[in-house]
Amino acid sequence: MSLFKRNPFGHILFIKKWLIRIMALITHQRYKRFNKLEIEGSDIIRNLPSKNVLFVSNHQTYFADVVAMFHVFNASLSGRENTIKNLGYIWKPKLNMYYIAAAETMKKNLMTKVFAYAGSISVERTWRSEGKDVNRQVKMSDISSIGKALDDGWVITFPQGTTTPWKPLRKGTSHIIKKYKPIVVPVVIDGFRRSFDKKGLRIKKKGILQSMVIKEPLEIDYENESFDSIIEKLEYAIEQHPSFLKVISKKELMAIEEENKQREF
Repeated sequence: MSLFKRNPFGHILFIKKWLIRIMALITHQRYKRFNKLEIEGSDIIRNLPSKNVLFVSNHQTYFADVVAMFHVFNASLSGRENTIKNLGYIWKPKLNMYYIAAAETMKKNLMTKVFAYAGSISVERTWRSEGKDVNRQVKMSDISSIGKALDDGWVITFPQGTTTPWKPLRKGTSHIIKKYKPIVVPVVIDGFRRSFDKKGLRIKKKGILQSMVIKEPLEIDYENESFDSIIEKLEYAIEQHPSFLKVISKKELMAIEEENKQREF
């Protein structure tokens, strides 16, 4: 690899590689020692093409979720089965891996700018800006950037656009799917909200069992399925469809709380 070779966004790959390595070294113990990450379905990663893959996931923290995915995906590509044991996998990270993030979040400070260089596709949110509700048009340049990233490699997106659970998925995701026709891989995560603060930078509680389930790619009729149908399919796949949310009795609630306690190790 040429020392100054760049990706389609102008980022120098040599710098990106070292940023990913350093961040992996700093964060690895957050998923292996202070807390434990339980992984399911990592073999699916190894069977995917090198580009035009869209990972769609629920969202629990700003950064801990996507950092965990960088660990899991790279570990799987190096031959590890549902584990991020032995950090050697990060020596040759997948450099054409990106994630979609709010532009205002990625511009806040030096740390977020480093995260951005490591792989973010920064887009302007159409519904929220600086803590206030807004209503603005989607920037076509943002859509083009996502298409450029898919053409180069893999993209991770959190279509709810918020860490609050059960929120509706943004329809822009279905437009991206119909336009670029990527392989769509659902990912379901849990435990991150309990173990990290909202930003995903500070460990809030130790001894939490986190989980990541990577599911088989979705079957999508890109030409004939409606935008709403695709959104509903995604909601079920990442377990954020309203049907997953129900009014439960006190007895059931206590049972869930007891199960959550057992998630601590």
